[in-house]
Amino acid sequence: MDVNGAVAEGFEPVREAFVRNFEVLGDRGAAVAVYRDGHRVVDLWAGTTDVDGTEPWQRGTAQIVRSATKGVAAAVLLLLHQRGELDLDAPVGEYWPEFKTAGKERTRVWHLLAHRAGVPVLDAPLTPAQAADPDLGAEAVAAQAPVWEPGTDHGYHAQTYSWLTGELVRRVTGRDIGEWIAGEIAGPLGADLWLGLPDGERARAGRVAQIDPPADPRGLRTRPKREVSEAYADPASLTRRAFAAITPLPDENDPAYRAAVLPASNGVATADGLARFYASLIGEVDGGARLFTPETVELARAERSAGPDRVLVVATRFGLGYMLHGAASPLLSPTSFGHPGRGGALGFADPESGIAFGYVTNGFRKSVTADPRAQALVRALRASLGSA
Repeated sequence: MDVNGAVAEGFEPVREAFVRNFEVLGDRGAAVAVYRDGHRVVDLWAGTTDVDGTEPWQRGTAQIVRSATKGVAAAVLLLLHQRGELDLDAPVGEYWPEFKTAGKERTRVWHLLAHRAGVPVLDAPLTPAQAADPDLGAEAVAAQAPVWEPGTDHGYHAQTYSWLTGELVRRVTGRDIGEWIAGEIAGPLGADLWLGLPDGERARAGRVAQIDPPADPRGLRTRPKREVSEAYADPASLTRRAFAAITPLPDENDPAYRAAVLPASNGVATADGLARFYASLIGEVDGGARLFTPETVELARAERSAGPDRVLVVATRFGLGYMLHGAASPLLSPTSFGHPGRGGALGFADPESGIAFGYVTNGFRKSVTADPRAQALVRALRASLGSA
């Protein structure tokens, strides 16, 4: 397997795991990047830009990262809090009066980030075209009655997270959240990540597709638990309804979808862009920019939700917008915080080791929170740190 890029001394296990992802676990095109203490120590890419294509993956190839976008969007709200422009404990309705309906009057800003708002579903799902209209999305989620009392339980807001966070940022700043990310995060960091892919960057983004798990018996077992399978199969379950808040499922390769601004699901990034973003949350990158203060890092990763997830069914742990180390999201260590993209991408930071990680792929699997390819890389990274 031809792999491009380089790893610093001591991180050779990550390269070995990356090769194995292609040879055993079925990767077609992918990249992984790792920073330690703000400096890049892993930068690898291989395969093709499209699952069944012939165009070689380049260092600057980007891919849609699905829910890994949520971690970038969460940083916007936390940075607004850090700057004194947003009170995380305030009612959402203080900034967005139309939200104060149907039992959501006491919903706090932090409830949105910790998946405790109680509105993971829409009784009237939006089409992809409607979902791309920020006004329609905001109106729909503001009118929605919660399925549990806000703040009392948690369940993954798979799609509605887009309009909850996007509209709140628009009310506070007067700016589109994608524009805010471009101007305040990606631009200053020199990070290749976008929410609302510009026309000028479309050629860099490969096409994604669903791929089957490998038949090779050495591949990792990814069969979901029975109760999880049943939840996804039941049209009336919160699981199915949450993921079906946009119906039919959007074409993720459609330029119009990629140009839309959906903070829950349609960010586009390179592996390096994702890793560089997370590196900036916990320290200076290349001796320069840093986004989060140490206090904001602790806010981001302090547990706010834990236990059985009303939507994902399995147990999950969330801080403010970030999944935390646990059975459903085994990151690097208990101090890690980050976010996967369903069936593939992963980005996270680990303050204890100074590690920031980004993995992107063009082949999505059926896994939700613990893709075997990403986790193989994390295990190799853990082994590298043990020998460093």
